[in-house]
Amino acid sequence: MRIPGVVSFLIASLCLAGCSSTAGVDALDLQKPSNETTSSVIRPPAPIAAAPAARGNRAARAELAPMSDNGPRRPFGLAEEEETGVFAAPDVPDPQVPDVGGLPVEPAALVSPPKLLTRAAPAMLAGPLTRYGFRDAKPINFGKASPRRLAVHGVDVSRWQGNVNWDKLRAQGANFAYVKATDGGDHLDPMFMKNWRNADAAGLKRGAYHFFYWCRTAGEQADWFIRNVPRVEGALPPVIDVEWNGESSCKRRPSREKVLEKMQVFMDKLERHYGQRPIIYTAPDFYRDNLRGEFLDYPFWLRAVAQHPSKVYPGRKWLFWQYSGSGLSHGVTGRIDLNVFHGDERQWRAWAGGRQTVADAN
Repeated sequence: MRIPGVVSFLIASLCLAGCSSTAGVDALDLQKPSNETTSSVIRPPAPIAAAPAARGNRAARAELAPMSDNGPRRPFGLAEEEETGVFAAPDVPDPQVPDVGGLPVEPAALVSPPKLLTRAAPAMLAGPLTRYGFRDAKPINFGKASPRRLAVHGVDVSRWQGNVNWDKLRAQGANFAYVKATDGGDHLDPMFMKNWRNADAAGLKRGAYHFFYWCRTAGEQADWFIRNVPRVEGALPPVIDVEWNGESSCKRRPSREKVLEKMQVFMDKLERHYGQRPIIYTAPDFYRDNLRGEFLDYPFWLRAVAQHPSKVYPGRKWLFWQYSGSGLSHGVTGRIDLNVFHGDERQWRAWAGGRQTVADAN
């Protein structure tokens, strides 16, 4: 009487094993959220139905992950000087900032070049850069400090840009792209993997960013980012996006000490995983409250859409400048964030992993 029961149990077990094996390393199985839910950003209805994304730390896996949420977007709590400041920057660059070819370039701005995991993959950098060709729905006169005078422009994207024609975007002047991957500890941008692959196929240098959620532990967020963002040779360093988000369901604003502690935990995990020091993206109000004088050995990506970063973030060296949230380009429906690299073409090629000079490329 017991044997038939055992046989039945074994048969049932084999059936279940067969069903589960077809899933393999299924993304949904890999991405079970913890019991702590994020619901980090209350967003308006979007044309693309998908779960919000989370931002992680430093590392990303080599295996493919499901699609993710946005890319660095316009912060909700802009500092007064940026939101209502004088939109025409002074005609003369900051006297304390050296002038390189008419462009204000701070000394040692290119801190912490990305360390590649094996060796440089220079093929993507061998061709000529595409030059600035964007338009702007709300153009700003930055005077002689205009970002248009810098050589290497790029964009950041998320699900809110919809289906991007990356070839057209590159032809318009995008040489690099930061793609929204995650936010919090359980949200993934539904367009992440599509944007990640297509930006690379179009010849842009690509990186991923994570929107940090202050109601979730830093370790969980780092693990979530690492789970969803591939670790690939030649990718730009990961980015931690730290802001005060007025539309978030999380209203917590930790102390400066706690903010710095959480950021450090997150960035340390990413750096160990990806072998690259993360870049810190921030906005004026958050910077004023938490980041003045901090993380001097980390590269910064600064939002300053009304004035040059030297005016909004005095004394802070920067690597990327997000100078517009109202850019217009072929290949994208609606507006897109515009960014520029702080250096010339030679510095870009050296920093981003190539070893050719401008002369070599020509």
